[in-house]
Amino acid sequence: MKFNWKNSFFLLAFSASLFSCDDDTTDVTFPTLEIPATYESANYTSNAVAELTLRSNLSNLSSTMKVGRSGATVNESELLTAFNVGNPSLKSVTTSYYAEKIPNWLGQLAQASGGTFDPSAAPAGNGGVYGGYLFDENGLEIEQVVEKGLFGAALYNHALTIIKGNNITSADIDRLVAVFGAHPSFKNSDAAEQNKDIFAAKYAARRDKNDGYGLYNSIKINLITAKAAIEKGQNYNQDRDKALSDFRYNWEKSNMATVINYLLSTISKLNDSNASDADKASALHAYSETVGFMHGWKGVSQNDKAISDADIDQILEYMNVPTNGNPTSYMFVTDSFNQLPKLQLAIDRLQEIYQFTDQDIIDFEYNWVSEQGR
Repeated sequence: MKFNWKNSFFLLAFSASLFSCDDDTTDVTFPTLEIPATYESANYTSNAVAELTLRSNLSNLSSTMKVGRSGATVNESELLTAFNVGNPSLKSVTTSYYAEKIPNWLGQLAQASGGTFDPSAAPAGNGGVYGGYLFDENGLEIEQVVEKGLFGAALYNHALTIIKGNNITSADIDRLVAVFGAHPSFKNSDAAEQNKDIFAAKYAARRDKNDGYGLYNSIKINLITAKAAIEKGQNYNQDRDKALSDFRYNWEKSNMATVINYLLSTISKLNDSNASDADKASALHAYSETVGFMHGWKGVSQNDKAISDADIDQILEYMNVPTNGNPTSYMFVTDSFNQLPKLQLAIDRLQEIYQFTDQDIIDFEYNWVSEQGR
């Protein structure tokens, strides 16, 4: 994938290597770094204990929130404990912006649980279950806002602390593999029997056509390259830094590709005049995922992402979820004709920011893991 050098903030600073002999200074050219075909690590599990713990903590929080889908009441204190407790805890690695919002959202989810939701009567009451999903009174699925938002606000944010740490090591690359949601075997599938991709890696795999050029494959190569460069020594720091810069950018792009996927799905389902309640609920579920995927990047340092917080605010406005106001998510169901075009505006803006081609947008519509049965 071609790297956009205009996004120079992604590239970590590096020092040129110069050697001197007597009074002469000679530039030394080192052999081109050899990139292994596969990712090798004998100590992945022990190196990535903290990151695997974070994954387990996020899975636990997600499971606790999902209890509300059945109509059961969810205990707010259990939700808060799942977010706050652990070593490391999810809260400890989450951006301050998102961490401040989580308790209120979890409280709203608990309040909505045990009730029922009807988009045609919204906003009213505290929300509830509709079509197998738990929505707040505004038609927003808080479960998805929290879970998908933490992919960026917690997992990506934690990856940044690893990358920016002093003297990054080969073991640290194992940690990046884990926090991304992959495994050293890089299955490129969330349906594999063993070591399947989860969290951010799961959705990167779904957007990858498995032709050797997709975002998931690019991330795999980025991490293999970074590990190889570190193991070869400081003479290859430039290769290391470029690989880690590309890793960050490709992670971000894969996240936004999935935002586009779910926006397209939402538009398609709600454009159908004969959409059933199940279709409408499924559309609001997909839409809520886009809100989480998008919102989680707000608050990440501007030097560490390509999209600006101003653009995130604008896109969330298109999604009827203003950062400083109440959501009107239900209107995508009750006033589809006037509201759905705003979701297309969000797609167009993301295409512009990340320079996605028209063919990319078409390809993002598909879950390639499912399409290819891999």
